[in-house]
Amino acid sequence: MKASLPSTQKGAAAIEFAAVFVIFFAVFYAVVSYSLPLLMLQSFNEASSEAVRRSVALDPATANYDAAVITLARATVADRLAWMPSSLGFNAANDAKVTLNGKLLTVRIDYAKARLNQVIPFLTLPGVGTVPNLPDTLSAEASLQL
Repeated sequence: MKASLPSTQKGAAAIEFAAVFVIFFAVFYAVVSYSLPLLMLQSFNEASSEAVRRSVALDPATANYDAAVITLARATVADRLAWMPSSLGFNAANDAKVTLNGKLLTVRIDYAKARLNQVIPFLTLPGVGTVPNLPDTLSAEASLQL
């Protein structure tokens, strides 16, 4: 009457490993893959806020004040987001919209998720869904009354 425990548990370790590995991999990949979009979104928020902040410092007596404000805001956005590599496909001239309606300056940055998918592969994991699960557009906006 020898009951050998290891012989009755031959495949249990492999099954447990497979179940735990899927969960571990999903969490690990989520942390890694959400890092870049969150960094980009934080940078978009900072760049748009800084653009409107710097525009306040411009003297209203400046010739062509409206055009100067828009130019300064665009330059600030481009300067703050210059760290982004070209592989991300970000173009400050196209992705950042600067508008001045009366005295309200608005800086809006929109970045399509499809361009990010070229850099970070999106995975569809069973039971988890798409990782990273992002909105169609990463957007940031800042406004200021001049």
